[in-house]
Amino acid sequence: MPANRFWRSLLSVPAINRRALEKAKSLAADAIIYDLEDAVAPDRKAEARENLIRLYADDRPAGITAIRINPLDTADGRADMEAAIACRPDAVVLPKVGTIGHVSTAVSRLEQDAAAGDMKLWAMIETAEGVVNAAAIAGAFSSARAGGRLEALIVGVNDLRSETGVAPAAGRIYLVPWLMQTVLAARAGGIQVIDGVYNDFADSEGYAAECAEGAAMGFDGKMLIHPNQIAPANHHFGPSDAALAEARAIVAAFSAPGAERLNVVNLNGRMVERLHLEQAEALLLKFATLQTKEKDT
Repeated sequence: MPANRFWRSLLSVPAINRRALEKAKSLAADAIIYDLEDAVAPDRKAEARENLIRLYADDRPAGITAIRINPLDTADGRADMEAAIACRPDAVVLPKVGTIGHVSTAVSRLEQDAAAGDMKLWAMIETAEGVVNAAAIAGAFSSARAGGRLEALIVGVNDLRSETGVAPAAGRIYLVPWLMQTVLAARAGGIQVIDGVYNDFADSEGYAAECAEGAAMGFDGKMLIHPNQIAPANHHFGPSDAALAEARAIVAAFSAPGAERLNVVNLNGRMVERLHLEQAEALLLKFATLQTKEKDT
């Protein structure tokens, strides 16, 4: 995955709200998702598409952007995809992906149009079928392989709860097995995996706890619904001071004279393998990339 593809915070912005579209340009989210699906009423879908076409044509947004379309088996979904190809965001977000076929249809449409370039796909896993098939979906068109377009899985917790009847609970205890299954599927496919939204944006304490939980589960970042959620997501899904200190210590240990040919070194009484060195170097690269991004914004 390209070094600039680190997403701690992915803010969803209603494409129907012109003021929000303009404000999003100045926010510190790692990615912006312009939403044509849930955030737009059925009778305003065409207006929302026009808003995005105008936005990208007049003053193309900087940074990583994506457009969430309606399902491709609907008229709005097909019109959304045409608009997305005209806009050329970094990615198209596919809602309610349940099978390989859902991704295959989107890939075929992009491959048919040279204007789509190398646009990627992010798949929303928000149905029981999607969770069951997550590994197959992640592996089928993974961007970790040459020519693959599927770059990320995003958990849609609200729809998942609605479809399955799972009750909201502290720590999302009833959802944890499915969340972890999605993380495992993404890792097997070599793509990113993004935690779902936290609805109560006024509950800063609960939101921070869920960010910490998501990071501990292995999610790369979190999908957001309010600008106030950006800073906590960037904090919790970014490298901690303790993790950075350990990573630097591991790199230093393997850089010591005589250690360059060792597969295992002793670090303060703990055996550290080259696997840990690779993880440490990846973490330091992520930190350096994020530092550069923040300086540029």
